[in-house]
Amino acid sequence: MSQLTQFRLLADYNQWMNQKVYQAAACLSEEALKLERGAFFGSIFGTLNHLVVADIIWLKRFASNRAGYSTLQPVLEQPDPTSLAQCLFQDLSRLTTHRRWLDKQILSFMDKLQESDLDTTLTYRNTKDVSFSKPLSSLLMHFFNHQTHHRGQVTTLFSQLGEDIGDTDLLLLIDEVDI
Repeated sequence: MSQLTQFRLLADYNQWMNQKVYQAAACLSEEALKLERGAFFGSIFGTLNHLVVADIIWLKRFASNRAGYSTLQPVLEQPDPTSLAQCLFQDLSRLTTHRRWLDKQILSFMDKLQESDLDTTLTYRNTKDVSFSKPLSSLLMHFFNHQTHHRGQVTTLFSQLGEDIGDTDLLLLIDEVDI
């Protein structure tokens, strides 16, 4: 499996897991979603907002690279987040709509990438205005890993509330090989 195929699989996994997480979130009260639970970004809702913020930040960075093409132009039109903990949306409905839109942008970006794009270098500034230049392939790995990391926190919080979101293994999206 090529590296690009693996990133496309991770984009599919990202969308699939976000659907599962947001379906579970819709079963909770607003109070339960926003209750401080000791996670990095406080609550389930705060963590879901953080993932949207971080995805916007990274997609804007990816758009600045030649590999970003015009595919990510709609993301560039989004306001720049002011902090990693910024609450972009106050209600789950609007957050869910934006999450679905972002997932479509990610899938579109992955569909437009070429294997040769993965070898390019992305130069960007972090949220503390420090400049970095790193391989796009490594940054994409970080991008998808970051999502999985925080969704893992959210699924733990759901589990503590007795909410089972079902199977979460990437393995379920990997095609069986005929031998």
